[in-house]
Amino acid sequence: MPIPTIEFQTGTSKVQQIVEALNQAIDQGRLSPGAKLPSAREMTEAWGVSKFTLIEALDRLRGQDRITSSQGLGYFVATRGPVAQRAVALDLLPQDLTSVLRRSLTGASGAMRPGSGHLPESWLEPSAMRNHLRQLSRSPDLRLTGYGDPAGYLPLRLALQQKLLGQGQDVAVEQIITTANTVQALDMLLRLRVRPGDTVLLDMPCYFNFHANLALHGARIMTLERTPQGLDLSALQELFEQHRPSLYLTTGLLHNPTGHSYSAAQAYGLLELAKRHDCHIIEDDLYGDWHPDPPPRLAALAGVEQVTYLSGFSKTLSANLRVSYVVTSPQVAANLTHLKLMCGGITSEMFEQILCSMLNDGTYHKHRKRVTQGLLASGARVARWLQTLGFTLCAPYTGGLYIWATLPAPRDAETLARQGLAQDLVLAPGILFGFDPVLRHCMRFNVAHTDNPKVMAAVEVLLD
Repeated sequence: MPIPTIEFQTGTSKVQQIVEALNQAIDQGRLSPGAKLPSAREMTEAWGVSKFTLIEALDRLRGQDRITSSQGLGYFVATRGPVAQRAVALDLLPQDLTSVLRRSLTGASGAMRPGSGHLPESWLEPSAMRNHLRQLSRSPDLRLTGYGDPAGYLPLRLALQQKLLGQGQDVAVEQIITTANTVQALDMLLRLRVRPGDTVLLDMPCYFNFHANLALHGARIMTLERTPQGLDLSALQELFEQHRPSLYLTTGLLHNPTGHSYSAAQAYGLLELAKRHDCHIIEDDLYGDWHPDPPPRLAALAGVEQVTYLSGFSKTLSANLRVSYVVTSPQVAANLTHLKLMCGGITSEMFEQILCSMLNDGTYHKHRKRVTQGLLASGARVARWLQTLGFTLCAPYTGGLYIWATLPAPRDAETLARQGLAQDLVLAPGILFGFDPVLRHCMRFNVAHTDNPKVMAAVEVLLD
């Protein structure tokens, strides 16, 4: 069987060039399926390479399932050809506008994304994370084999215990359980607390994944409007009396999408009503670290028997450093740890060690402080700009990632978002955050992504 001639070029390893030459010969049919390759001695002589170079190239081809080998018989072209490549990749995900927008908001495309749910990469600390990763790679504490602690990396949970103490939550380390992300944490908590048909209360508007996750658990969803002043406590009491929800999923600080935070008085009123009507609260605190002067968390006021606390670092550090945690009662913590074991949810100890290092050496605190100050400055500029365009802010901007605004009449947010996609401009219309018709005229703006002349100009063109 003839083998291809190779004229080796500088700049690319000989191993890679042998792999590419043989792959090309197989794809073009010059080496047919099942054909026996020349002996190793013949190939090394033909190409003028060492036996070690040839063997490494053949091992790579074998790993790609392009060739096979048999002891004493030699190497053969695999009888199964390469997987056929489609001219156009099939996208089997839903193609309605809402689904496309949700994927675009979290994707890594080069589009302008004033509706995004994350910080721009330039605001993050990838160099600091790389430094901690390099340090960890040289540390004897790094375990590359075996499973981590089912409850989470203990030194990280101790660091989180100190962080929580600074927020007014004095809990035992056994009550802190890490998860891979906040959505996984919420899903596991709902498995423990919700049965099909149970009534669960949500804010209106709220993060779109809350609706989707509760639907998967068969919950009956009730909503209560989240106004710039917070919740209407009399309406909440009426809802408790009529529908008796067993669970209320809410955000105490820098609510997504409105940016609203409960005052101490609002929080006490909410907690008193929930306790009276035996309704447990899950407090999602994914953005609270960006509040410039945070009021007490619900969990700090009521304790974890009444409020399960959920937070993480995907927003503040990196969407790829997906470490989250739950703070709850001892029994629920034990049940959650067992559920992690049963569902294969053991978290990455390597990620947890990186985060632990950043918390303990002050890197995270400095980054959080810098981002908080940057958001305040960007938010003030974006708020003024939106008002000059005729938007009405649903509440004065006081910090955090989001501004929730009503479009100039008679604009429709869904139509605007559809037009924006065609211009590589990803917006977040109100329809993503609830089903009330009033949301059709609202839009969420990420102040960090929006505070950009190119983005602002694109929005202005779209409005015109």
